Amino acid sequence: MPQWTSPPGKTIADAMSARRLSSSQLAQALNESKKFVEGLLEGRVRITLGLAKKLQDAVGYSAAFWMTRDQQYRDDVARLRQPGLEWLLELPLDDMSRLGWIADDAPPGFEVEMVLQYFAVPSIPVWRTRYATELKEAAFRTSPTFESSPGAVAAWLRQGERIADKTQCAPWDAAGFQNVLLELRALTRVRHPQRFIPRLQAAAARCGVAVVVLQAPSGCRASGAVRWVSDDKALVLLSARHLTDDHFWFTFYHECAHLLLHRDTRLFLDEEPEAETAQEAEANALAQEILIPASFADALATVRLETFSIVELASEIGVAPGIVVGQLQRVKRLPQDYLNRLKRRYQWFEGELVSREKA
Repeated sequence: MPQWTSPPGKTIADAMSARRLSSSQLAQALNESKKFVEGLLEGRVRITLGLAKKLQDAVGYSAAFWMTRDQQYRDDVARLRQPGLEWLLELPLDDMSRLGWIADDAPPGFEVEMVLQYFAVPSIPVWRTRYATELKEAAFRTSPTFESSPGAVAAWLRQGERIADKTQCAPWDAAGFQNVLLELRALTRVRHPQRFIPRLQAAAARCGVAVVVLQAPSGCRASGAVRWVSDDKALVLLSARHLTDDHFWFTFYHECAHLLLHRDTRLFLDEEPEAETAQEAEANALAQEILIPASFADALATVRLETFSIVELASEIGVAPGIVVGQLQRVKRLPQDYLNRLKRRYQWFEGELVSREKA
């Protein structure tokens, strides 16, 4: 039994080509609208006996042929749809629709085709080969437990890829990117994501990196990911999962560190691993060095653990106070629940990361 099907519209299109009929001419011959003909060619319109007789006159073949052709197609769709429906249960379709990644009005029986088009794969087995296998390998590098749903992570990654495809970037420039990362540190002091994200994206694009800040769907626990979408273009994907400035910026620099340090790896997917791998430790170390250079190590180790001193040190370093708080918590000088008021808080609004503070 073939794992594919072809709508009657394919045969209709072939017959139209043989008779040199345009869609407009067929619509006129059928006494229907052009939109109706588009649906007929795509398989969304069922062929009734009356329509079959019209097709017989317009493009040839018998009415019985068209009725049989349509029924075979519907039977094939039903047969192929069952495993497809099981696959759809692995995906966060409600969130994908709510976030505008897929349409919410697919005709019954066409949901699988729509989602396959979203992932740019021809079949579910190909999807599993490309995404499920890749995610399994990425998960092994980050977290032994990997509590995310692979389907949710795959959907998030794919939307990031789609946005990156539309992002104009110069060719990859490692040296230039490293310099840009140092310059971008000043953006940590800008309060509102609507102001610093476009500047961040523009600077990274000049070095061959598409930075995408994208809300994660339900079931995706990833904070960030980095992948090479071509030999000279990379994607840095951020979910802003904890919605604080310290976590956002550390994740950004962590992902960028992977690009600089681990060029041969096609995909890094970062959650919160139970134990750091060597590559994760290297990325963490570089991210920390960029945010708070080694020249400030003594100051970070001795700063008084109170608001004024931390704000003063952050100003001296040139970063937001929340960055210093986050690093102090990271090295366990501060408890995780102490001085968090110095961190800036974000939220998602209509798919955009915004500040909780008033502009």
